[in-house]
Amino acid sequence: MIKIGILGGAGYTAGELIRLLINHPEAELKFINSESNAGNLVSDVHGGLLGECNMTFTSSMPFDDVDVVFFCFGHGKSEQFLQEHTIPEHVRIIDLAQDFRLKGDHDYVYGLPELNREAIRQARHVANPGCFATCIQLALLPAARQGLLVSDISVNAITGSTGAGQRPQATTHFSWRMGNMSIYKPFQHQHVPEICQSLNQLQQQDFPTLPLIGSPDGPSIDFIPYRGDFARGIFATVVVHLPQPSSTDASSSGNDYVAAYEQFYAGEPFTHYSQRSIDMKQVVNTNKCLVHADVFGNKLLVTSCIDNLLKGAVGQAVENMNIMFGLDETTGLRLKASAF
Repeated sequence: MIKIGILGGAGYTAGELIRLLINHPEAELKFINSESNAGNLVSDVHGGLLGECNMTFTSSMPFDDVDVVFFCFGHGKSEQFLQEHTIPEHVRIIDLAQDFRLKGDHDYVYGLPELNREAIRQARHVANPGCFATCIQLALLPAARQGLLVSDISVNAITGSTGAGQRPQATTHFSWRMGNMSIYKPFQHQHVPEICQSLNQLQQQDFPTLPLIGSPDGPSIDFIPYRGDFARGIFATVVVHLPQPSSTDASSSGNDYVAAYEQFYAGEPFTHYSQRSIDMKQVVNTNKCLVHADVFGNKLLVTSCIDNLLKGAVGQAVENMNIMFGLDETTGLRLKASAF
């Protein structure tokens, strides 16, 4: 059994993580830390766990009792925590914040299994990707494999209110969000640098002379995020400009681009290429990502969708834990979408 601790246990992501781990056949939750809720029942904060979890939050952090700890802090707090606390060398860390996603003076592996599975297998510390970043990268990785990302890339993606966290805000208030839509952080979203990092990692392997995505002389990710009036899920549309086909090979080249997508994800346990158009209900409450591609002239249109709390956060974190500890990647994660 993998012995597990959770830090920052009161938020949406932690609640969803607890739900997964108490039903994981190889997981044993040893402690759930929350300074503000210490002594309270976990199910008093995460009401959906009533009857499922009888643990209480604790202010203590018995790291010697665990094999891995999940950081469910807000962004910026993981690095600060590690400056103030010592975690034993044997304890692995999976951080759900953005503190260590970009390469730097640390040993964290970027935890996107479809890109870094072998590195995750050997890692002691993993930085879990962001939710928008996961959805958008999975839409674009097969294009990067083909060396297609040489022009500015247009991305529109809409997310549910749980993406903003549990703390109430003006833009998560029910009466404001219901029946409403809005954009936020256009062209400036914090997930863009990690998206560029991963796409460059893959594209530069086979096409090292192409300009770096996100560099001053390279193509940009023109990302417009939307707030949706639903609780969970992300739906993204991505437009990639293709080399202009000649009239004689337009049909075959378009089919080749799409076939490359299907081939790229053929062996993946959670990311699936769909030959039909996709919708968000197919993935909500699952750890799946669905991807679909169409070619219109010299434009490749890719749609992708995930559950922001699962494949976009804690589902992927548990997927990474399974890889790190040598389990089947799908253990505890065969979750089913609603039929309606």
